[in-house]
Amino acid sequence: MELEGVSPARGRRYAVLLCAEDSEHVKRKYGGYFGVFVSLLGEEGDAWAVYRVAAGEFPGEEEIRAVDGFVLTGSCNDAHGDDPWIRQLLGLLRRLVEMKKKILGVCFGHQILCRALGGKTGRSATGWDIGVTTIEMLPPSKQLSSFKLPASLQVIECHQDEVTELPLKAEVMGKSGKTGVEMFRYGEHAMGIQGHPEYTKDILLHLIERLEAKKCITAEYAEAMRARAAEGEPDREAWRKLCTSFLKGSLW
Repeated sequence: MELEGVSPARGRRYAVLLCAEDSEHVKRKYGGYFGVFVSLLGEEGDAWAVYRVAAGEFPGEEEIRAVDGFVLTGSCNDAHGDDPWIRQLLGLLRRLVEMKKKILGVCFGHQILCRALGGKTGRSATGWDIGVTTIEMLPPSKQLSSFKLPASLQVIECHQDEVTELPLKAEVMGKSGKTGVEMFRYGEHAMGIQGHPEYTKDILLHLIERLEAKKCITAEYAEAMRARAAEGEPDREAWRKLCTSFLKGSLW
């Protein structure tokens, strides 16, 4: 476990549940995906920890109680899989939901959160979604506080799985032309985002290169996705404000 920030007594405590191994590129340039998330979401006075759940590192009961909010990352694994760490993660998420802890799920995190709540995930019928995508934000059923929700937001996407069935009582917050559930919320304590608000263009291009090298996508498709990525810019600052408002409890 790594910890950043000042004494937890002076601020809030957050934890990244790391669901993937860091690539050498991301470790060298950003300090791993933990560093990527803290760079986007960290604020003065916060303390951040990381638990490498994909490697079997999970927080204990005392640590769970001390943390105000949890962030679930992306992963190369399938959220509909049955690996031992995925089963353990599902149990942890259900425990966090019972405790009404803040949970922000991103990509795989969005999908596994949906599954933990009783929804379903699976392969997208339309295949990979890679590049900068426009998300149509839907009017919320509950009035937001002082936060003004934009009509649309651009976000970086890199996934081939998606939420296929929402949990009961969950609400769709955003959709795109390719994915019906780009965002959802479950009450005021759990929120999922299919895209990657934390990604930079550099990380996206690196992932395209890795997917091509592993033959997950063809060279022709990779080139087309590089061209698509060059056409738009993600709204990282707007996503930062949205996600931090959720984690701090000031969104609803």
